[in-house]
Amino acid sequence: MPRRLIDLAGGKPLLDIASYARRGPGRRDRLSQEEVELIERTVRRTPEVMVKVLSRGGQDLKAVARHVEYLNRGGDLELETDDGQRLLGRGVEKELLEDWDLDLEERRTGGLEYWSRRNPPKLVHKLMFSMPAGTPSDKVLAAVKSFAREEFGLKHRYALVLHTDEPHPHVHMVVKAVSERGVRLNIRKETLRRWRTSFARNLRACGVEANATQRAVRGVTTPRQTDGIYRAALRGASTHWNQRAESAALARDGEERFPTEAYKARLRETRRLVSNGWNEVAKDLDKQGQASLARAVRQYAVELPPVRTELEHTWAQESRLDRIAIRGANDAPTR
Repeated sequence: MPRRLIDLAGGKPLLDIASYARRGPGRRDRLSQEEVELIERTVRRTPEVMVKVLSRGGQDLKAVARHVEYLNRGGDLELETDDGQRLLGRGVEKELLEDWDLDLEERRTGGLEYWSRRNPPKLVHKLMFSMPAGTPSDKVLAAVKSFAREEFGLKHRYALVLHTDEPHPHVHMVVKAVSERGVRLNIRKETLRRWRTSFARNLRACGVEANATQRAVRGVTTPRQTDGIYRAALRGASTHWNQRAESAALARDGEERFPTEAYKARLRETRRLVSNGWNEVAKDLDKQGQASLARAVRQYAVELPPVRTELEHTWAQESRLDRIAIRGANDAPTR
């Protein structure tokens, strides 16, 4: 479980919340202005950015072409590339793949015996940058463009497109996996954290309130959704909740067992460290004469959401839906 608020733009810990629960020698008590601003955004519950790596596909030309065609909606939406080109119309995906020499890359890696025993390496990485509903879509696009120039400019070829067909504005980006110097882009957890921090910073530069903190620091224990489940849910075509509800019902009836106790114990320990850490941060803010923010931090720690396992989240969701159904039936007009 992640435990840090991190400024990964500089690559150094900005605020290690869990360590504040283990006060030790050598830890500085003075919070920097940057740290204070991050704390303020977090306790105000500033909207959190989302950066997702779409894991499926990207290993062969046909799959990449299909994905690009999906992104530009069969040629109806404009793709913008790293060199400033704006591609519009049917068939632009072929032009893009040729310009990036992906056919050469596929031949170079696809025929190796080594890869016959494993999945071939990705030709492209598929990314999505998203903000909650109501965020100005033009500013989301501008922030992603700035992020892309900082992160990939003159290194990795990329193309991006804005989608506004769903309540939350989001930008899809396709990034060539191998740079112009032959360096392969490997995306790790640390990479994603740094990208979220950079995306949020660029949004703020565009005048959009945005934050990038880790889930545990905000007390979030809601299970993560894979991209497939997430996209299906947006379309109303997901069966994930039904499957989880069936498993939860079996567990409640004793027909199926889940290793929840050990997992919940880990969640509780993480929550204890995070809560204690926030309270230690509040003490340091008091020492700095920032009593108002210190009070807000203590209140934030008290109001962290309850610790729940995935099974308990499912039961809570079922209970909420049942209450809605009962309320709807009670409000229905009688004949």
